[in-house]
Amino acid sequence: MFKTKLHQTITVYDVFTKYQDTLDLRLIKAAELTKKKIRSPEVERPGLALAGYLKGHVPARVLLFGRVEIEYLNDLHKNLRSERLQGLLSKKNPFVIIGDGLEAPPELQDMCQQLAIPLMGSTQETMHLFNQLTTILGDEFSPYVSCHGTLVETFGLGLLIQGDSSIGKSEAALGLIERGHRLISDDIVRIKKREGGYLEGYGPELTRHLLEIRGIGIINVAHMYGAVCVSAKQRIDLIVKLEEWDDTHFYDRVGLEEKYYDILGVKVLHHILPVKPGRDVILLLETIILNHRLKGMGYHSAKEFNVKLLETIAKREKERKVLH
Repeated sequence: MFKTKLHQTITVYDVFTKYQDTLDLRLIKAAELTKKKIRSPEVERPGLALAGYLKGHVPARVLLFGRVEIEYLNDLHKNLRSERLQGLLSKKNPFVIIGDGLEAPPELQDMCQQLAIPLMGSTQETMHLFNQLTTILGDEFSPYVSCHGTLVETFGLGLLIQGDSSIGKSEAALGLIERGHRLISDDIVRIKKREGGYLEGYGPELTRHLLEIRGIGIINVAHMYGAVCVSAKQRIDLIVKLEEWDDTHFYDRVGLEEKYYDILGVKVLHHILPVKPGRDVILLLETIILNHRLKGMGYHSAKEFNVKLLETIAKREKERKVLH
């Protein structure tokens, strides 16, 4: 049901085009921009490596030069500057970036050109740039889970609707959208574990905002219902699996037993919702979400009922003993 996938191979061109505005990037030397692959999610500020101490230096990392590094290079003699850069740079470096809007020394530009290393600049403060790049590359390299289903935001919570083909997942999502809830993704949902230990779901860009309804076809929810009814991503709080009603199957009628799915090491509450003609699936899904929110606030209807039931049984047992 949930298939874990490793990150796809990304190139420097992918990062540049996707995050150019976010990182305020400009190209200084565009050598091998489309072919150069990024093989490590780590970013390195050279520091001691510029002083000739290369222990722990990993050539496959992205190199980030800030004000301290550039000023140190500018203070070196031209020959020594070239020597230190030769020891630092290699063809394995995916790209080099200069922060704080600083100019790259001519030797650095020439060496990047010779080794076919893309060289970029940014006006952003170096430490902020370092944190941004680390987060971006960590996200791009992290494994993700892909599954069939429909993800919607309902009452502020992420609801992943699953079930066999033609069970009515997309139709249920459409009903929720008509009631003011939001579509995140239909058919294919990708899930990543975020910092903080929670799961976030999103959809492929190709099918973003689209919903497939059998007998009607593909509809664009953003165009039909407005941008307020769609969102690009959402934390996943609950999974509900729709299945055909089976008279021979025992379904939980109290709700004491809670089941969970383990996705990327995070446990997500899981419900099975049997469907048949006459059952208002949309209303039931909203009820599941609202009940889940109440549980989060400390109100557990099933447990409260169970406590009252046990108290009633104990009271009657006590009365029976007194009568005898």
